[in-house]
Amino acid sequence: MRPTLPSVSPPLPPLPPPLPPQLPFGPNLPVRHIIIRRKKRRNFHPRQMLTWYFLTFMMRKKIQTRNQRPEETREEWVIWIKDKMKQVHRDDATTSWDKLCIYRVPHSLQKNDTNSYFPQTVSLGPYHHGDEHLRPMDHHKWRAVNMVLKRTKQGIETYIDAMKELEERARACYEGPINLSSNKFTQMLVLDGCFVLELFRGADEGFSKLGYDRNDPVFAMRGSMHSVRRDMLMLENQLPWFVLNRLFDLQLGTQNKPGLVAILAVGFFNPLMPTYMPSTKVGNSLVNNKFFNPIADKDKEELHCLDVFRRSVLQPSLKPEPRLSRSRWSWKPLVADKRQQQLLHCVTELREAGIKFKSRKSDRFWDIQFKNGCLEIPKLLIHDGTKSLFSNLIAYEQCHIDSTNDITSYIIFMDNLIDSAEDVRYLHYYDIIEHWLGNDSEVADVFNRLCQEVAFDLENTYLSELSHKVDSYYNRKWNVVKATLKHKYFNNPWAYFSFFAAVILLLLTLFQSFFTSYPYFYPPS
Repeated sequence: MRPTLPSVSPPLPPLPPPLPPQLPFGPNLPVRHIIIRRKKRRNFHPRQMLTWYFLTFMMRKKIQTRNQRPEETREEWVIWIKDKMKQVHRDDATTSWDKLCIYRVPHSLQKNDTNSYFPQTVSLGPYHHGDEHLRPMDHHKWRAVNMVLKRTKQGIETYIDAMKELEERARACYEGPINLSSNKFTQMLVLDGCFVLELFRGADEGFSKLGYDRNDPVFAMRGSMHSVRRDMLMLENQLPWFVLNRLFDLQLGTQNKPGLVAILAVGFFNPLMPTYMPSTKVGNSLVNNKFFNPIADKDKEELHCLDVFRRSVLQPSLKPEPRLSRSRWSWKPLVADKRQQQLLHCVTELREAGIKFKSRKSDRFWDIQFKNGCLEIPKLLIHDGTKSLFSNLIAYEQCHIDSTNDITSYIIFMDNLIDSAEDVRYLHYYDIIEHWLGNDSEVADVFNRLCQEVAFDLENTYLSELSHKVDSYYNRKWNVVKATLKHKYFNNPWAYFSFFAAVILLLLTLFQSFFTSYPYFYPPS
């Protein structure tokens, strides 16, 4: 008989993993373990530990209750919205937009290069007033005011009262709220205005004649003056022009003449000019009663230092050429897209189409001409402050609605021409660009970055007609063929000699063949 096997029960399923221990609401402190281990210590106080535990528990409970606060009712929400709208209406009623001329640089322009828009040495106006790294210059502003009072023998009350009268008008020139009290704002106008005027007069008359030492750390023609000039031409670092005119009237009295401050400013900023334009002499200008008459906004008063510098850059020659009539804002929407800023091709491509380049003798760097397949461009000087200068001029033209876009058009035109260091090298060879940067690649990078995020209309520019002429010449096939033959096959004098020698040899061979075969077909009788 077969023995019976014992029955085998199925294997039991594996036990589930143990649940994680539930953390208490308060801090998980092994109080009992601590008490047992620390009973032997003399300085152990369990009451303090329990008190800290209780406080932590109450704080967590309070935070949890705050996070679970019920949402405001609809009536409360509507009341808050109405109050906000009334506040905005009151702010609009007290704001004068027609006087606005000193703006904050849009974030889209400054996000890649803040150093070009923010002052590094001196602050003018309220936007950067009191910045930590600019405070050392405040001491020299007080020195300038003391020197003015000593020289004119006037009291500070005269200047304070005059600026108090202009406070409301000056505040209207700035964008956004100004977080300065009435006294602080007036004090800022007096200090900054006197400081600027001392720089203007010192650069023209000489700082020693104004009473400053020859080795003065600021009021002397030192290397630091370059950074001061650069900061004074930043859009966010401006004073209203009527403030400078009023302060200058107080200093000179009847000796002041209209336009004198502007002439002093042009002479002061002359080292930053992107051309070899000679500085304006104050004496000659007063005798001849002449002052620059810019093309843009020629019938309007000056606004600030950046505006005066821009006008001096755009001044016409003795015989200004007619320009296209255009409006500041067209119906066409503006888009900040590099693809829509393409006026013409780069230098390398234009050369392949047979277009030549020539340096034009003119003190107006923006006055470009195109004649008989030759693009004539005035000489442009590029130094370490050129990027900051053009960046703020472009920002001003982007923000101020009454300004033309002439500087922006010129920079975009040059940006189209320059795509690489090879383009810069070619323009430098023909004396169109002169720079003091590290290499040609840095120059190309400056132009390629200047007009990023800049809204621009190709048809609303004084260079639109010229660009169409260049593009039409570029698209002619015969010009491309001529340029290809010249650059690839006739790029040196020996190529011409070889070509003419080959032509002569070919003609001689043809003549020899003709006279050899002629008697065969037409034998003599």
